[in-house]
This record gives sequence, structure tokens and C-alpha cells, in this order.
Amino acid sequence: MDGLFTLIVSYLRQLARQSVHVYRKDMLVEWRSPSRFLGVLFFAFALIFMVAFASNTTDVMRRQAGGSIWIGLLLASTRSLDQSFAAEMEHGALEGQVLWPVAPPAIFFGKAFANASILFVVGLVLTPFALALFDVTPRGSLLELGAFLFFGSTALAAPGTLLTAITSQARGSSVLLPLLMFPLVVPILMAAAKGTSLVLLPDVMDQSTAWLVALIVFNVIHWPLSALLFGPVVEGGTH
Repeated sequence: MDGLFTLIVSYLRQLARQSVHVYRKDMLVEWRSPSRFLGVLFFAFALIFMVAFASNTTDVMRRQAGGSIWIGLLLASTRSLDQSFAAEMEHGALEGQVLWPVAPPAIFFGKAFANASILFVVGLVLTPFALALFDVTPRGSLLELGAFLFFGSTALAAPGTLLTAITSQARGSSVLLPLLMFPLVVPILMAAAKGTSLVLLPDVMDQSTAWLVALIVFNVIHWPLSALLFGPVVEGGTH
């Protein structure tokens, strides 16, 4: 039993090291060429503007603030995720990554955390702008608001990264990805939008914690499941 435990711990450590290397590689690419981040950010800004100017009254705008933030992040995430495998597919680097002495789940975790980081940073930049535009003063904790942004971003990134690995090997990937992703992440979007709205507006029944727990549960389900499916997806697509 001790030998099995030691083997599992050793595998998890190796998986963590490999994931960090993949994550650093993706973030370094993004740092050197931030066009994806800037494009996603301005796309989300445009969506928030359209929702704000389509609202009739200030009261309606305030009620729509939380949902508008997540609509912007969801639609912007498809643009970010669609480009996350672009370099690998153009230069055949994905096949090279599969041939590395690296576990496919490590590639998934590294790329998914990179995608989640980009979405989270976009959310951090977008939220103050949205609050000012919709004239909303948060009634709840800013720490809780940050938690919704973080766990919502990670919940979108996990299935999104897996589906991007599938669609990136097909024609019309930019159209196919939203068709596959949107039905899957509707519960995530509902939990994130509702919880964020409860933080921004008066939470009379103290329900925000329950929605945050729901987001964490989605992460617990999607991350290991997507990691297990990632290997067969990329290995089958590169042969």
C-alpha cells in the first residue's frame, strides 16, 4: 500500500511540473504577442456597450450588470479558446507535444489554466468598467465577486479547452466551437451570472454562497473529466 501511495504521489508531482511548463510556455507566447488578449478584451467591451445602450432605464441596467459581464466573457471566451490551439495547428506543434515524454493531461492542464488566466484577467479589467457603465455599487464582498470571476473563468476554460482540441482539427472550427460549447456551459453561465448579480445587488436571502458552491462543483466535475478525455482526443486527431 505504501508503494502504491508513493507511486501516485510521484505521478502527481510529475504531472504538476509538466503542467507548469506547458502553462509557462502558453503565457510566455501570450506575453510576447498579446493580440489575443487585447482582441478578447475589446470584443467583451463592445458587447457590454451594446447591452448597456439597449437598456431602457437605470434600474434595468443595474439588474442586467451581472449577467452582462458573463455574456461578454462567454462570447469573448470562444474567440480566446479558438485561438489557443492556432499556433499548434499551423506549425504541427500539437503532434510534437503529443510525442513529448509528457502526459496528455499535463498538456490539458497547462493550456486550460492558461485559458482560464486570460479569461480571469479579462474579467478583472471588464468588471470595474461594467460597474461604472451600469451605475452599480457592489453590495456584497469584493472578495466574493473575485471568487465568482475566478471559478467562473476556470469552469468555462476546462470544457472549452477540450472542445477546442476537438474542433481545431476540423474545418470551420470558429463556428463549430460555440455550437458545441454553449449547451454544455449554460448551467455554468447561469450560476456565475446569478451569483455575480447577488453580489452586486442586495442579497436578501443570502443565496450567493450556494451559487459559488455550485460553480466549484462544476469545476470538480469538468476538470478531471476533461483531462481524462483530452489524451484520446489529441492522440486520435494527430494520427
